[in-house]
Amino acid sequence: MYNDAFEEDDLVAEVELVAQARYSRNADLEDGFNDEVVVNQQPAAVQIPDGVRNFISFFYRNVLENNVYELHNVYDTSFNKLTDKYYTKQPWPEAELIAPLVNNDEVFLTLYRELYYRHIYGRLTPTLEHRFRSYENYCDLFNYILNSEGPVNLELPNQWLWDIIDEFIYQFQSFSNYRDRLKNKSEEEIALLRDNPQIWSTYSVLNVLYSFIQKSRINEQLLVSKKGGDMMEAAGEYGARPLYKNLGYFSIIGLLRVNCLMGDFVLALKMMDNVVLNKKALFARVTACHVTAYYYVGFAYMMMRRYADAIKAFSNVLSFLQRTKPYHSRSYQSEQLARKSDQMYALLAMCIALCPTRLDENIHSQLREKYGEHISKMQKGVEGIPIFEELFQHACPKFISASGRLDGTPRADPYQTYMKIFVTDIQNQIKLPTLRSFMKLYTTMGVDKLAKFLEMDPEELKMQLLVFKQKSRQIKWVSGDLLDGEYLPTSDLDFCLKQDVVHIAESKVGRRYADWFLRNINRCEDIVASLEQRA
Repeated sequence: MYNDAFEEDDLVAEVELVAQARYSRNADLEDGFNDEVVVNQQPAAVQIPDGVRNFISFFYRNVLENNVYELHNVYDTSFNKLTDKYYTKQPWPEAELIAPLVNNDEVFLTLYRELYYRHIYGRLTPTLEHRFRSYENYCDLFNYILNSEGPVNLELPNQWLWDIIDEFIYQFQSFSNYRDRLKNKSEEEIALLRDNPQIWSTYSVLNVLYSFIQKSRINEQLLVSKKGGDMMEAAGEYGARPLYKNLGYFSIIGLLRVNCLMGDFVLALKMMDNVVLNKKALFARVTACHVTAYYYVGFAYMMMRRYADAIKAFSNVLSFLQRTKPYHSRSYQSEQLARKSDQMYALLAMCIALCPTRLDENIHSQLREKYGEHISKMQKGVEGIPIFEELFQHACPKFISASGRLDGTPRADPYQTYMKIFVTDIQNQIKLPTLRSFMKLYTTMGVDKLAKFLEMDPEELKMQLLVFKQKSRQIKWVSGDLLDGEYLPTSDLDFCLKQDVVHIAESKVGRRYADWFLRNINRCEDIVASLEQRA
């Protein structure tokens, strides 16, 4: 599908075009940056601590040697420790200052700038110049990887490769939201943004991601793997190299995220056609990628009203995070993972309120602890709508618009647009939890009697019963691609309306806890008896 929309030659040409922008920028841009007050800017002569000098030299040597094992420790541990020690409130030394320590190696300096700007985004406040320069640096890095003659001799840890793609999309998202906030911008800033539309443009970001997918032939590799073959059969010259294979794979997850941010939830799930969502998938090797994949898959399902599939996605990854908490709690991304986990619990709470489902006991207890009161309020009719809005605002991604507002054309805020869509659907079924609670008490009940309980007209009740019937069946994923599925019942109640009498039956039989405990008590007694005999 996307081969028709983005030809590889066009992709490469676009990357080259954007990479040249730093050298062809008009004088107005440079003057604008020179006049701008840069927060946290370093003095001309900055003293680099000896520990940082030694670190950079060691870092550079391992990049040259493609020592992935040492690079993982350097990237994941040493860099963050030095950041906490020296650079919590100021940026790392600029690339030009450390250039003599690394023999002016442009490839290493490009990689270093990627960390330099990421630190500014994460710990400080990026200026407009930082946003522009970071984009140019990404273009230099991607141009080197994609447009060199043959595969480049570079190997990086999986965690860093994922963070490159993840940070690239995050900065695009951040710039898009920054660009659309015109209220506090000067005329000079607006002019700079208007004169440089190629900077962080949606088209160029999509081009980069599609380029990595096509160059690595990752979709072809995954398709072969799904059929039980060897991925290397379809890898090609570039896809056989871990650098290209992993960047291509992470770009698929990146496109899932970008399409969700722009509101195309169908295309977002379509990107995952060849990705198998299980613990053996490539994304499972990087916890942050694992969480991102399930978060956006679950959110896309929720916005498509496939609440049962959304619950399954969120429950799966939340169980994973609970099991691996001792491991990722030591990671430098622990705060980010905790924040994303809380967002998924909020989304799960909304889905449970709309589609009550039995959960894993550990997930259920955590959900009740965090959002038990919210779930109760969301199931109480109209007064629950503000709770839905509150949780949606807290847990949804920061939507972006594909084109900015710099041309003066009024455009709706993307967040408000998707919030309105979501709340409109909630309003159509807001009375169903109350209706369901009454129906669980009876096996047969007259329409007039039920209408009195609900304080509504019998004809309106019949309409609500039709809505209940329709909402109690959803497309549920069974096998195949994520967009596939079968219409299956999702409610534990089934009913029919015959001659103004509602006949109700439970469609799902509850667990028989007594049998389970008796069976395991007997097993325990047998084990104890065998141990006593051996003693």
